[in-house]
Amino acid sequence: MCAAPVGNQFWKARSSHGRKPIFASPEALWNACTEYFEWVENNPLKVERLFAYQGEITTHNEKRLRAMTIGGLCLFLDIGKITWYKYREKKGFASICTQVEEVIREQKFTGAAAELLNPAIIARDLGLADKQEHKVTGPLRLISTDMTAQEAAEAYADTLNNE
Repeated sequence: MCAAPVGNQFWKARSSHGRKPIFASPEALWNACTEYFEWVENNPLKVERLFAYQGEITTHNEKRLRAMTIGGLCLFLDIGKITWYKYREKKGFASICTQVEEVIREQKFTGAAAELLNPAIIARDLGLADKQEHKVTGPLRLISTDMTAQEAAEAYADTLNNE
């Protein structure tokens, strides 16, 4: 049985208090983003797990990898996502924003690959898809819902006989 995460007060974390930060240079933005990376690393999610053995209940605190996100970064920087995307368009900031986004993507991808994060959730978040191709060989006869049970059985038998 797994209890809810304990001590998850992410909303309190931010790079500054008071006036919203204005990043005058790409270096200032990069430095603030690395603060976020360090904060994520230093503040894993905490989960209290309960165990029962021979009628005795014990608890164990686990630390879990916190996934980096652009949304989490924006909360940390105290900016909106629109502001983040505007920085991407500012001269000199595009390469920094791209690098930050790649760091976040890599952290999620490797965390999911190592099963430190939920692979299915991260795959959807990253836009990854497990594509499978289904191929039909041999003759194919469609069975209609308008067919009687006898006609459907005969069509199915014909398909098997033609294989």
